[in-house]
Formats: sequence, C-alpha cells, structure tokens
Amino acid sequence: MANKILSVDDSATMRRIVSRVVATLGMEIVEAANGLEAMAILEKDYQDIALVVLDVNMPEMDGSETLLAIKKDPRFQSLPVMMLTTESERARILDFIHNGAANYLVKPFAPDDLAAKIAACLGDFF
Repeated sequence: MANKILSVDDSATMRRIVSRVVATLGMEIVEAANGLEAMAILEKDYQDIALVVLDVNMPEMDGSETLLAIKKDPRFQSLPVMMLTTESERARILDFIHNGAANYLVKPFAPDDLAAKIAACLGDFF
C-alpha cells in the first residue's frame, strides 16, 4: 500500500512545514524542488506515493504543468494531487480542479488545515 506523500515545492522551508505535518499523520515524506524532480520520483516510485502536494509557482516545471503531466500519464492518473499555492483567484483554483487536482490550500495556512486537506484527499486511507 502506498504510504508516502510527495511534497513538491521550490521552497525548502515549505517542504519542511509539509514534512512536519505529514509526520504527525504517520506517513513518510518524499521531497522534490520542482516538477521535473517530481516526475522523476514518480517514474521510479509512483506505487509508493499516496498523494502529491504540489506548489504552483516553481522554476523549470511549474505546478500547472506538473499536474497536467501527472494526469496525462495512465500510471499516475488516479494519484490524488493537492495544490498548495499563493494563488487564491477563484478562476485559477477552478482551473486546477478542472485539470484533475483533488484539493487545494492557499498559503499561508495553519498546519491543522493542511492535515485536514491531506486527510480529505486520502479519504479511506485514514
């Protein structure tokens, strides 16, 4: 059973915050600094990944491009993706959901809110 969460964010501080929340949920964390790194991790270990927590604004391959790449690949299509973004514009959020995001959370956020959104994405896992 998949027991890891992939945190994709160009900010090491944000990845550390996500990691702390994931640890409180009793899951393991895998980290990537951008979408290209995330896709490489998924290529190798996607069967161990239960959820991708994905930042939007990153260099090399941003979150929107990464979301589309994940949802286009038949191996990853059912993998839930939660967007973690500073973008709070309704149209942008709806675009993420339309493109396959399971949920989103706007930065800054409280750790309890992140834990609740992760639990909602994972559903019966908990």
